[in-house]
Amino acid sequence: MILKSWISSANDPESDFPIQNLPYGVFRQNGESCIGVAIGDRILNLRGCVECGLLADLPEAILSSCRAEALNVLMSLGPAAWPALRSRVASLLGEQVESRERGCAEPLLVPMSDVTMQLPARIGDYTDFYASIHHATRVGKLFRPDNPLLPNYKYVPIGYHGRSSSIVVSGTEIRRPCGQTKPQGTEPHFGPSQSLDYELEMGIFIGSGNALGQSIPIAEAEKHIFGLCLVNDWSARDIQSWEYQPLGPFLAKSFATTISPWVVPLEALAPFRVPAYERPASDPAPLPYLNHPDSDRAGIDLMLEVHLESGQMRQAGVAPMLLSQGNLRNLFWTLAQLVTHHASNGCNLQPGDLLATGTISGPEAGSEGCLLEKRNNTEPIRLPNGELRTFLQDSDRVRFRAYCWKPGWPRIGFGECTGTIVSTSFNG
Repeated sequence: MILKSWISSANDPESDFPIQNLPYGVFRQNGESCIGVAIGDRILNLRGCVECGLLADLPEAILSSCRAEALNVLMSLGPAAWPALRSRVASLLGEQVESRERGCAEPLLVPMSDVTMQLPARIGDYTDFYASIHHATRVGKLFRPDNPLLPNYKYVPIGYHGRSSSIVVSGTEIRRPCGQTKPQGTEPHFGPSQSLDYELEMGIFIGSGNALGQSIPIAEAEKHIFGLCLVNDWSARDIQSWEYQPLGPFLAKSFATTISPWVVPLEALAPFRVPAYERPASDPAPLPYLNHPDSDRAGIDLMLEVHLESGQMRQAGVAPMLLSQGNLRNLFWTLAQLVTHHASNGCNLQPGDLLATGTISGPEAGSEGCLLEKRNNTEPIRLPNGELRTFLQDSDRVRFRAYCWKPGWPRIGFGECTGTIVSTSFNG
C-alpha cells in the first residue's frame, strides 16, 4: 500500500513532491531564512517544528541543524543522522499522524507561492564533470569527426574546477556575458557572446566529506552524497572556443550556474535504481578504485527535460516548447565514481560542496543536453511561433524538469531549474 499524506496536494499524481520525496530547501519569509521540506504545494518549516517540540525525540545535533539558515550543518551530520529526520518528518506528514501532532504541524506549512527560495547551502566549492559519453561524442565530432573521444575519456572522469560565487538559485535572471571571441578569419575582439547555451546537468551535494589527504572508497561514496538537484551550467560557446586551450573553461562558464532550490535525498530515489551504463565489451574496464561493488544498482532511472520559451512566446501566451528529453541512466560515469575520483588524490570534499555531472545526453535525436550538440543538424530549431534558434537570444527562458516514475509508485520530482536571458550590462 502506497503511503499518502493528509496534505491533499501531495497526493496529486502530477505533484513533484509526494510524501515519498521530502526534499530539503531553504526559503525566505518575513526577513528570515529557514530550512524547509517540500510536500505537495507546501513547505514544512523545520525550525518551527523544533520550536513546537515536534522533533523532540531526535538528537540535539539534528535539532540544531534544523534551526540553521542553510543545509550545511545537516549535511555534515552524515548518513547516520539523515534517515532519522526524514522518518520523523514523514510521520508528521503521513495520513496516520496523531491529531495533536497534525494540529501543531498545520500552522507550520507555508504555501510555496508565498515565499522566496534561496540557495540550499553555502557552496564552498564547485566541480563540473564531463560524464556523458553521448554528449562528449557529439561535441567531439564537431571538432574531430574521425576521433571524437580523447584517449583518456574511457579511463578517467574528466572535470574542471568551477566558480561557486556565481551559482544562483532557479528564477534568477542570467545576464548575457561579454568576453573575447575570435570569429574565423578575423582578429579577436571583446563583446557580448553571440553563442549562449544551456547545459542540462544533475548536481551532487556533498554531505559528510573527507579529511585532506584521505580518499573515499567507491563502496562508501554514496554515503557522502546528501542529495541531488538540477543544474544549468550556462556556457558562452564562442568565448569558450577561443579561451579554453590549454587550460579549459574559464570566463565562458564562470558568469552563472543555475541550480534548482530543492535537494532530493538519495533515499527518495532508491526505488528507481538501475544498473550502471553498460560498456561495450571492447571498452576498457574501470580501474580497480572505480570498479563498483554493486554496479547492478549504480544508476538512476531519472527523466530529464529541457523546455524553451522565447519572450515573444511568453507575451502571446504560447506554451514553452519541449526541446529534449534525456535520462540520468545514460551517464558513462556514475555518481559514486565521480565522488570517488574527486577524492582519490586526497582532495577534501566538504559539506555543501557541489559536483555536477556535466551535460547529460542520450544516444538518440531529441536527447541532446545542449544547443551545441544540435549543430550536428543542418536546420536551426523552429519554435512554435516560427522563430528560429541556433543559440539563446535575449528574453529566452530555459526551464529544466526532472522526475522518476514507474507504475505503482508516485512521481518523485525536482521542481524547476529556470533562468531567463537578459541583455548584457557591458557599456565599455
